[in-house]
Amino acid sequence: MSVSAINPNPITTPSIQPPDIVRCAYMELIVTDLAKSREFYVDVLGLHVTEEDDEAIYLRSLEEFIHHNLVLRKGPVAAVASFAYRVRTPEDVDVAEAYYKEMGCRTERRAEGFTKGVGDSVRVEDPLGFPYEFFYTVDHVERLTQRYDLYSAGELVRLDHFNQVTPDVPRGRAYLEDLGFRVSEDIKDSDGVTYAAWMHRKDTVHDTALTGGDGPRMHHVAFATHEKHNIIQICDKMGALRISDRIERGPGRHGVSNAFYLYILDPDDHRIEIYTQDYYTGDPDNPTITWDVHDNQRRDWWGNPVVPSWYTEASLVLDLDGNPQPLVARTDSSEMEVTVGADGFSYTRGDETDYKVGSQL
Repeated sequence: MSVSAINPNPITTPSIQPPDIVRCAYMELIVTDLAKSREFYVDVLGLHVTEEDDEAIYLRSLEEFIHHNLVLRKGPVAAVASFAYRVRTPEDVDVAEAYYKEMGCRTERRAEGFTKGVGDSVRVEDPLGFPYEFFYTVDHVERLTQRYDLYSAGELVRLDHFNQVTPDVPRGRAYLEDLGFRVSEDIKDSDGVTYAAWMHRKDTVHDTALTGGDGPRMHHVAFATHEKHNIIQICDKMGALRISDRIERGPGRHGVSNAFYLYILDPDDHRIEIYTQDYYTGDPDNPTITWDVHDNQRRDWWGNPVVPSWYTEASLVLDLDGNPQPLVARTDSSEMEVTVGADGFSYTRGDETDYKVGSQL
């Protein structure tokens, strides 16, 4: 896909209050082989099938009581059809529709919902080019919290967050702050360039994050486990199944968020993060933590290098007609270019003594 260097238009802040967003709730992924995707998400990762047919599979994590956290829908191009958020009241769906219309964004409203198990919803092509969805009405299903007979050693218990690739992180940050998101952590440099920002509605580190790069694209969708040993079990299982080549990065401990992590790739190269042990952010004066881009413990607390594919590869996103959105190039500095040396290792400025330097890795 071609990448345009044209700067996007300024984002207008609506005059009305934004919808009251509760949390990230589900993602709709387009996959090219439904059987292979089912094997990965159900047989390997252990997500639970709410229902399925020849065109789509509806999956949920152990603690979820709404119909699904992930939809796998068969399609010709691997991409993301929706980043879906639950709002606090049915009226907030009306508010979301009006809010985005005032911004001049394309919207589509369906009283019957866009997926099984979800009712009245509005989807929008947001100012950054992402397909956002807002809904309240949803079918309730059995919460499997006490179904220990179903609990696997690597059990995924919650949908935790999305991560979005966008060329202008400050622009996206301002838009999401207007929408009611709060910033927990970010990465900057001494010149004021912002490379990434973590933003939340629920009381964790993030419901979504913005990563600087050519976009709009989906960097990853993350599911939480109870403990870090659950993540290690997933690694062991993937090794036993001889699919360790689908482990892209980790396991490790993030500096940003403090969470234990693992990044893996599904059959269509959609990136999935398995994530646990971040921290509470619910206080109204919760501080924003800013990391220097040259601190090589920001992405991995142990100082392990970040593989280049993690910075460069991401999934396409679709418009409301189901077509891939064109990409806009990032013109600010690239995090990979300023932090990854020719040997593939992270490094920091030589004049800083507070950071671990790459030669010590």
